[in-house]
This record gives sequence, C-alpha cells and structure tokens, in this order.
Amino acid sequence: MPHADPSSFRLPDLRFVAVDLLVPHEKEDQRRTESLAARLSASGLLRNPPIVTPAGSDERFVVLDGANRVSTVRAAGFPHLVVQVVRYDDPGVRLSTWHHALGKVAAEELERALPSIPGLEGHQEDLSHARAVLARREAIAFVERADGGVICLHGGNDLHARNALLNAVVDLYRGKHPYYRVTRDSIEEARSRYPNAAALVVFPHFHPEEILEVALGGARLPAGITRHVVAWRALRINMPLDVMADRNRKLPEKQRWLAEWLAERAAQSAVRFYEESTVLFDE
Repeated sequence: MPHADPSSFRLPDLRFVAVDLLVPHEKEDQRRTESLAARLSASGLLRNPPIVTPAGSDERFVVLDGANRVSTVRAAGFPHLVVQVVRYDDPGVRLSTWHHALGKVAAEELERALPSIPGLEGHQEDLSHARAVLARREAIAFVERADGGVICLHGGNDLHARNALLNAVVDLYRGKHPYYRVTRDSIEEARSRYPNAAALVVFPHFHPEEILEVALGGARLPAGITRHVVAWRALRINMPLDVMADRNRKLPEKQRWLAEWLAERAAQSAVRFYEESTVLFDE
C-alpha cells in the first residue's frame, strides 16, 4: 500500500498526560501486566498508546483501552504517558461487548459457586428469554451451557451494585482458569472456534455514560468485557520509555517534543493510514 499523504488525513490525537490523571474503567489482568512489564523493559519502547477519553472539566481521562499499560507505567513511577485521546461522541468510536467462553472445569466450578455470591439469583431460562431480559437490563448476565441450558443471573438495584455482582461472577474464574473472549452471544459459534468451550458467560451492552460513571465513582468493571473499537487507531508509535520516565522535563516541554516528533515522522512519510480492517501477527 502506498504511503498516504498526511495532509489528507487527521492524525490521531496523541498527547503526554500525567499518569495520576488517568482513571481505568476496568480491572487490570495481573498475569498480562507482569508479562507486559517484562516486554517494555526489554524493548525500552511503548509500541501502542492507551486509548483515553476526557472526563469532564477536572482534567482527568478515563482509560478505555490499555489498563494494563497504564498500571505498568504507574507501578514503574513514570510521571507521564503518551496516550491517544478520543471522544465518545466521535462516530469513529464504538463501544461493544466481549463475552467469555469457559472450558469444562471452569464452567463446572462457576455453576457450583454462583449460589455462594450474596445478592445474586440464578434462574433457569430459555435462551431467547434470557437474551430479552439481558437486553432490557433486567439481568446482569447469563450463562449458556453447551448442552443448551441457560442460567439467567439477577441482582443489584443500581449500576454500582450490579457491577459489584458482575465482578464477583468473573472473579470465580478470572486468574484461575483460561477463558476466551468472543463477540457473539452464541455457544455454538464459540465452540466452532474453541471446541473445548463448555459454557459462555454473556454480558450486557454498556453505554458510554455507564463506563464514565463507574470509573469516576472509583469502581472498576471486570477485565475483558468492554470492547472499544476506534477508527484511525495509533499503533506502533514506538515511544522511548526514557522520555516518558524523565522527571526533569515538564509536561509542556514534552508536549512540544512530541509535536516535533510527530511532524518529523509525517515529513519522513513514516505514517501510514490503513482504511481496511487489519490483522496483525506480531502483537
């Protein structure tokens, strides 16, 4: 594909921001954070910037994608981090849902442990009804088994209570058993890709306002259930970690450096815009 003329496209909004102003909306994945820290240390580069959105007038940013990267640089004591800033009202930003496909052991342990969660009720339902009540947010999730059985999960009187129950459900298997993230709420389709899937945990579709309310309220959604698809996403910026870690340079100076760095990259025709869907094999 030929190099695109940068003047004909809008470059992603890349900025240095103070790490203390970044607010994750989902829990981090400790296993991924540990491996990420090792990769960052070995390469000395941040390949892909986290995606964030402004959160009101208090200069904070809610992290939409990249919670593990933010957690890693925060633990390392970095004062600043390069992020890509997007806005929920941008038509190029789309919020959807990941569902979790579980193996046999995880599925069996989940079903046994669900009754132990205080405030959670589980009812056997047919699939079409479970989908309907979840769409109306009368349920917090449902579990579809490979044998066709469906357990609809209910509980919580408000967003924060329902989120607490969701975290309790996901904590029954997260970090204990592997699971696969899928976009369709169909166990048959999940098994076509992952034949060992014995159950599918189906989550509701969240709205941007809910993401912001949970994050700014100090809570976190379970890891790996929200999916933010961003058009013109910045990848492989390969930002040196020592620039972000430098405490001697203040934020305005780093912003000027970044603007010059981006201009130089564009002038060297090092920026490519891919309009088609892209599959990467080196992540």
